Amino acid sequence: MAAPMRNPKDSMTSTWRTGDRSAWTVGHWLLEFLNVHHVELDQEVPIHQKTDKVPYAPELQFHLWIIIHASIPLIIHQLYITIFGPPPTFLVYIFYSQALEFIAVHETHVLRRMGHTIGFFDGDKHARDGVPDVGVKKTVGSLLAVFILRPMYTVFFAYRRDEGPTSIRWGWLVFETGMYAVVLDFWYYLMHRSAHETDLLWKFHRTHHLTKHPNPLLTAYADRVQEFFDLVGAPLLTYGTLKLMGFPMGFYEWWICQQYVVFTEVLGHSGLRMIATAQNPWTWLLTLCDMELVIEDHDLHHRKGWKNSHNYGKQTRVWDRLFNTDIPRLEGHQGNIDYVNTAKLPLF
Repeated sequence: MAAPMRNPKDSMTSTWRTGDRSAWTVGHWLLEFLNVHHVELDQEVPIHQKTDKVPYAPELQFHLWIIIHASIPLIIHQLYITIFGPPPTFLVYIFYSQALEFIAVHETHVLRRMGHTIGFFDGDKHARDGVPDVGVKKTVGSLLAVFILRPMYTVFFAYRRDEGPTSIRWGWLVFETGMYAVVLDFWYYLMHRSAHETDLLWKFHRTHHLTKHPNPLLTAYADRVQEFFDLVGAPLLTYGTLKLMGFPMGFYEWWICQQYVVFTEVLGHSGLRMIATAQNPWTWLLTLCDMELVIEDHDLHHRKGWKNSHNYGKQTRVWDRLFNTDIPRLEGHQGNIDYVNTAKLPLF
């Protein structure tokens, strides 16, 4: 019996970067202009065997990177208030949408440079997937949805013109940011695992699993139903849950929570060969409880994941550990970590 024909829309073949540029669309040129590719075509990528030690990435540098970049828009916003008074809501939305885009694009640039230094997981078997020829439009649409929708509902639900960045409840912030990651991961775990274990939902999730070796641009590469839940559903459920629990969840605190989440989502799909945890202020506690999430965990989920899968969490391993759906790491296990030659995250 002949094998069933593959749907052309499922192709992950990526040749457009070296193809005829006269055939490029606006989407191709936008990705090129932003320069958000995961590798440079003219630079080598180190290839490591599975038994080569994996460099450890100290946690503090990630917190500093996130806090510094998250704080720059807050400082600019406060300066505007001091000089001109509170800005109109539509201007706040535009400003934070652009800030989110700038920070995310800058992160992809930084991670690309690291990739050419330390390489990627499973690099001895397969290179990272590129944006597929048939998926450029979908990729651009997903990116625009992130930059449009995340700031939109944050402004709608939490922004108050009479409150500036100096209104941040500092006493709540560390606890709030850590709790946000754990609660967000609960709602994501619930939907994610259900999508893998039921035919009804799998059809909305399968597109995201066409990539077995993802890169940051494919973070939001998914069908519209999953995309909506990831970008709107889970964050709003998390916001509502934390409000019911008594957390203030002001606009500026939510902005910082989102910065931790977006940083982790991009990092988690990078496949960079280093021991780097999904960042939140509770990472030290999660590590003590063996519930921290590292890049390889989600990378293995894409590589091996299908219907009944594993490693469903995207911010932590709390729910995977509690429900016994985690699996051992292949390269980044404890006996194969290099704590001497550490990985460095460039700040700029």
